[in-house]
Amino acid sequence: MMKAIIIDDEARARSLLGKMLKEYCPDVEVVADCADLPAGVKAIRKLKPEIVFLDIEMPGYSGLDLLDFFDEQEINFSIIFVTAYNNYAIKAFKLSAVDYLLKPVEPDDLEQAIERLKRRNSKERNGSLSVLKENLKEDGLDKIAVPDAHSIRFLKLDEILYFKADNTYTEIFFADSSKLTISRTLKNIEDTLNGTPDFFRCHKSYIVNLKYLTDYVKSDGGYLVIRGKHQVPLSPDKVQELLSQSAFVKR
Repeated sequence: MMKAIIIDDEARARSLLGKMLKEYCPDVEVVADCADLPAGVKAIRKLKPEIVFLDIEMPGYSGLDLLDFFDEQEINFSIIFVTAYNNYAIKAFKLSAVDYLLKPVEPDDLEQAIERLKRRNSKERNGSLSVLKENLKEDGLDKIAVPDAHSIRFLKLDEILYFKADNTYTEIFFADSSKLTISRTLKNIEDTLNGTPDFFRCHKSYIVNLKYLTDYVKSDGGYLVIRGKHQVPLSPDKVQELLSQSAFVKR
């Protein structure tokens, strides 16, 4: 049996999730449910659960603050966020590789989350929470938080020339000629940048920063020139979309 704690300020939500776990995940035992983060922290220290089901929006503290209460060596539990967030925020969850369940919780989603949890250790999962905190900021995206080995890198979007897909990885090319490879797909990046007008998916393998676009060359199949020297392919079906975003000098 895996011990679980539910932290959510809504009593009905705690009760419903507890009943669903009992019915659909019989190898998970709810040992406590808590109405706020401080009570949840005390329960975690006392009962030492393997799983914490955690709401984000609660009075007093955000669920994102949970790990601030623990030293690194104390974090031997895994977190599954149970949240009403949607749209933009879900893109941030996906990019940050953090497990989440959308309210109202569906039984199939709950079962799948538990199965994923069994396959991954808590250090691997909780190490992405700092990324999530940064990527959930909605007051105008000017930075992106990405994992880099054992740290989190906060990258200024203005300093990025373009992103290039490399199988399940993405290469990031910067204005200072440096490069960074991260373990996220280009689709993850595209979802997170959605609504950021300067970034354009010009090809299945590339996203470019239009601030650095200097030329569109029609020959050789068509390609873009970034900052006067980087050649990036442009898919034929993306030409009109690109041109519609530009102003032209009339004859």
